[in-house]
Amino acid sequence: MKTRQPAVLIIRLSAMGDILSTLPAVSSLRKSFPEHRLIWTIAPKWLPLLEGNPDIDEIVPFHRNGLPSLLASLACLRAIKPEIAIDFQTLIYTAAIGRLARPRLFYGWDAGFAREFLAGYLYSRRIRYRSEHVVDQNLELAAAAGASETACEFHIPAGSPEGALPMGPFVLANPFAGWAAKEWPLANYAALSQALKAEGLALVLNVPPQRRREVEALRGVEVHVSTLPGLIDATRRAVVVLGLDSGPLHLAAALRKPGVALYGPTDPVRNGPYGGTVRVIRAAAARTSHKRRKQIDPSMKTITVDQVHDALRAVLNTAGSRA
Repeated sequence: MKTRQPAVLIIRLSAMGDILSTLPAVSSLRKSFPEHRLIWTIAPKWLPLLEGNPDIDEIVPFHRNGLPSLLASLACLRAIKPEIAIDFQTLIYTAAIGRLARPRLFYGWDAGFAREFLAGYLYSRRIRYRSEHVVDQNLELAAAAGASETACEFHIPAGSPEGALPMGPFVLANPFAGWAAKEWPLANYAALSQALKAEGLALVLNVPPQRRREVEALRGVEVHVSTLPGLIDATRRAVVVLGLDSGPLHLAAALRKPGVALYGPTDPVRNGPYGGTVRVIRAAAARTSHKRRKQIDPSMKTITVDQVHDALRAVLNTAGSRA
């Protein structure tokens, strides 16, 4: 009778940037546990981010759209019988999911370090991180669970073309973030497009279908509507990326694209683009806050079009000299 491989269950359901920040930790687990099955449970919306990932043996979509689908998802996790589970999200409900999977060992952040305080009491192994950046914190959690080899690798799918993109070089930006406080005023993109056009660069705004109308009236910009695979493809094809503290920026950083990031209420030391290819602009008067405000933070309004244009030009010059 064939012995079943022991399993490591990775819990990180969402969102885009947070999933990307977990990839190096999972690569480290893969190298350190070659005899284990690595199983990742994730919200169905974000499945394209893990497509073809060589570090993952199995993906379990976790459905929460109704009690029957929730119970079915939990039953799938219970059937895995993981030896180890690691909660990289550290919310009460993700910690509860891990407990219900009944792993022999369950790793997560200590109560004072978890995103939700009470989640820290649900782990059998509680860890306190020392690193500042979230990618490095995730690597610490993987190391605590037994990852003896560090592999800071981001395996990103190829994506697939969607919609029309310029034939010539273009700057890709996504003007929306998880909450409005992190966004740059939309009118600034129209002004920036004029400055870039004088240098032979188009400005492309990538948006999901439901937000297309909000940017169609902006003069001079090209609107690219796509799903996640289309965003990945467009990011690969852009010569430089302009981003906010949101998933598309962290995708560009994971692909090691040159770029400029605009930060206001969130701290780039913890949540900034990882890897050193993206330059960060943050107003000196910015104050760190993770409150999901519905208005643009005043610090984001103080970042001028000229500042952004100059930073993009500097990044392009640096990338060109390296090439």
